[in-house]
Amino acid sequence: MESNFVDYVKIYCRSGKGGRGSMHLRHVKYQSNGGPDGGDGGRGGSIILRGNHNYWTLLHLKYQRHVFAEHGGNGGRDKCHGTDGKDQYIDVPCGTVVYDAETGKYVCDITYDGQEVVLLKGGRGGLGNFQFRTSTNQAPRYAQPGEPMQEMTIIMELKLLADVGLVGFPNAGKSTLLSSLSSARPKIANYPFTTLEPSLGIVGYHDQKSFVMADIPGIIEGASEGKGLGLRFLRHIERNSLLLFMVPGDTDDIKKEYEILLNELKQFNPEMLDKHRVLAITKCDLLDDELIEMLKETLPHDLPVIFISSVTGKGLPELKDILWKELNSESNKLQEITSEDTLVHRDKDMSRFSEELLAEGADVEIEFIDDAEVEDVEELDDFEYE
Repeated sequence: MESNFVDYVKIYCRSGKGGRGSMHLRHVKYQSNGGPDGGDGGRGGSIILRGNHNYWTLLHLKYQRHVFAEHGGNGGRDKCHGTDGKDQYIDVPCGTVVYDAETGKYVCDITYDGQEVVLLKGGRGGLGNFQFRTSTNQAPRYAQPGEPMQEMTIIMELKLLADVGLVGFPNAGKSTLLSSLSSARPKIANYPFTTLEPSLGIVGYHDQKSFVMADIPGIIEGASEGKGLGLRFLRHIERNSLLLFMVPGDTDDIKKEYEILLNELKQFNPEMLDKHRVLAITKCDLLDDELIEMLKETLPHDLPVIFISSVTGKGLPELKDILWKELNSESNKLQEITSEDTLVHRDKDMSRFSEELLAEGADVEIEFIDDAEVEDVEELDDFEYE
């Protein structure tokens, strides 16, 4: 069964071309030398991205491969102005990042509801010969063509907006923790890669406060080389201000697994190592107090560490206290201000771009559509009499 969670689409966009100006000379009864009266062409429609909080995936755009804006109408006689082309709006969920599919260059980022970004601007309409009349050229026999359209194939990626991101190997208890702390109900089973798509949950805190937690599919050693599900889901925790690393308590070497996870994040984006981190040792209902004290001596000392059990609820209140404290620490707030744009405005790595497109089921080659409706530019000596 195909999932309804779509966080990656490729779309060909084309704005409207401007209408051409009219070259017309007024010639009616009793007014043989009426002069020029050709109107201006209309403006072409633009392609505009708009943030919409009613969407949470890009599913509605998955099968919309082409988005075209209307062309501007041509000018007419009697100084009639051509109709303006209708703008085409593309509604996307908040957290959508847009890249140029040809070069991988960052284009724009939609982060809040109602935000509008003009992706492709429509061409301006050409001026009619009425605009070129002068005292020395009272009957100009030329008009401007409209500006051409713009086209681009774009890649849209959804990066979920959350406060805390869960990072861990498969079967580390991430989905169980999310279901214990929030009303989210991700799939939970006793086999690897149970989670195949990211999940969001709102975690309640004291005095009606809350924060958002994001669960992503587990990563394994070598994920940066494409093993397992790869690293493509890590973009969903790129925006998170706090990372919660989760390692099961029955692991042979907890510190080593933590370092492997850190290395995989470094391979994906080195700037993610600058985020605040918390380490949670899960499944502690399988450990006794003596073993827990022994494990504390071998754990990293450069970040908060807590032992929890999502099944029995052990350590969960203390975990929420630690997460809330780290989220609202002054150093974390200052870090968000200084690094707000650096994570978002990175270009895509084109060396792995083709493999990423294939993994998402998209076409590798860039597709462009020839405009069959393109009309020839009006000749300068082509004019009409009424």
